Amino acid sequence: MRLLIATENPGKVREMQVLLEDLDVELVTPKSLGIDLKVVEDGTTYAENAGKKAVAYARASGLVSVADDSGIEVDALGGAPGVYSARYLPPPATDADRLLYMLENLQGKPRPWKAHYHATIAIATPPKHESAEVQVHLADGDCHGEIIPEQRGTNGFGYDPIFFLPGMNRTMAELSMDEKNRLSHRAVAVQNAKPFLRNLIG
Repeated sequence: MRLLIATENPGKVREMQVLLEDLDVELVTPKSLGIDLKVVEDGTTYAENAGKKAVAYARASGLVSVADDSGIEVDALGGAPGVYSARYLPPPATDADRLLYMLENLQGKPRPWKAHYHATIAIATPPKHESAEVQVHLADGDCHGEIIPEQRGTNGFGYDPIFFLPGMNRTMAELSMDEKNRLSHRAVAVQNAKPFLRNLIG
């Protein structure tokens, strides 16, 4: 079975390829199929955004499609930026800009700055008929830690350089890919989604 990783984000593609490598599937990307979709992520929940992406790519490709939406929720910021993590600052802001903006907003607030990453995986199964509804299965994952004021590590993306894991005494960006794929929010969500994927594969 061919399985489409429904994202253009190269960092997410690499992570998903490793997380799904034990499944008996051929993993493909939108780029490898020549699919160029722009899905507007205007949902108010992770499930809405992940579902929108998975459904759009399943319809465009005719393949089972896996999408995710994720974010970081900081207690001292009332759970922000949450579902708006990738839109914390308007374009053309970069990951580095958003990270610095978060640290600015945390100045003066008492530490530790408790936070957690959340991910929702959506698996969309293309319909047999064009007019039929696309079936969507959801799975969630979380990873708890805290925000630190200095950036450490180069292995991650997004907020990883300031997301500290007390149990590991390192930031997410200081972990190896193997370590990250055991405990990240996306890794947990993918593990929770695997029973459903294995049933699809048959």
